[in-house]
Amino acid sequence: MKVVDQLKNTDKTLFSFELLPPRKGRTLDTIYDAIDPLIEFNPLNINITYHQQESVYKQQPDGTVQRKIISKRPGTVAIAAAIMNKYDKTVVPHVICGGFTKEETEDLLIDLHFLGLHNLLVLRGDPPHGVRDFLPVEGGHAHTSELVRQIMDLNQGKYLEPDLKDPKPTDFSVGVAGYPEKHFESPNSDEDLYWLRKKVEAGADYIVTQMFFDNQKFFAFRDRCRAAGIDVPIVPGIKPINTLKDLELLPRVFHLEIPPELYSEARKCKTNEEAKALGVEWTIAQSKELKAHDVPAIHYYTIGISDNIRSIASKVF
Repeated sequence: MKVVDQLKNTDKTLFSFELLPPRKGRTLDTIYDAIDPLIEFNPLNINITYHQQESVYKQQPDGTVQRKIISKRPGTVAIAAAIMNKYDKTVVPHVICGGFTKEETEDLLIDLHFLGLHNLLVLRGDPPHGVRDFLPVEGGHAHTSELVRQIMDLNQGKYLEPDLKDPKPTDFSVGVAGYPEKHFESPNSDEDLYWLRKKVEAGADYIVTQMFFDNQKFFAFRDRCRAAGIDVPIVPGIKPINTLKDLELLPRVFHLEIPPELYSEARKCKTNEEAKALGVEWTIAQSKELKAHDVPAIHYYTIGISDNIRSIASKVF
C-alpha cells in the first residue's frame, strides 16, 4: 500500500522512523539492531537516508595532495530491499538531486521499481561535507520539484529516451520535506512556502517536516500550508535530544530553535545520560500533544539509535 493512502485513511496517529545506512565496513546487523526494538509498534514505514559522495584530500608520500571521491554510507537501495524482505514493512528510500545526473536518477528509479520499492522521499540533498553551497552535477536537478516531475513523468511512461518501444509506466508515490522554521536558504517563510507548493504541484503526495522542538511552530506551519492551498497530508518529524552536545549541534546543523524551557532544563543536566532522559521526557510530551491535534503520523529521526525511540513509542502508541 502507498504511504499516502494510509495517511489519508487512518483513524489514529501512525508511527514511522528514519535510519541512516551503516558506514562502509559495517554490516546490516547494525540496521537490524536498530529496527528490532521498534517493530512491535507496527511502523507505517521505515525511511532510509541517502548520502552523496564526498571529496577527501590525502597527502601522498611525495608531499603532493590527492583528491579522492568516497562514499561513506553506500547501499541505500540494497538496504531498503533487505529491510522490506526481512520485516515485510513498507520501506521508503530517499532519492536526492545532489550527485546524480537525470540519466543516473532514471536508472536508480528503474532499480527501485523492479525491487518493488514504490514509496520514495524525494529531497534536494545537502552539499557535500565541507562545501557551503548546493550545486547540481552537470545534467542533474537543481530543485526537488524538478526531480519530482521526472518521477511523475516515469509514472506516465515518459522516459528520457523518447524512442523506447512501448515503455511501461512506474508506480511511485512521493513524499517531500517541509520546514516549520523555514529552510535556512529561504529569505522568508513566504518564499519557503512557494518552493514547497512547487513540489506539491509537481506531484508530491505528502510532506514530512524537518525536526522541531516547539509544536507551536509546527501548528503555525500547517496553518500556513493550508492557507497557501497545500492540502496534502503533513507529517511532523521530531527527534529527541540524545546528548549534551545536541544542544549546540542541532541548532547549528539543522537551523532550528531549542525552546527556552527545554534549554533551561538541559543546562541542568550533568551527563549525557541525564540529557537523554530529558530528551525522552520532552519528546513524549511533544508526541502526545501532536496526537491530540490529529496529525496522521509522527516520524522519528533515530540517527541509528532506537532505545530512546522505543521508550517514547511505548508511552505514545
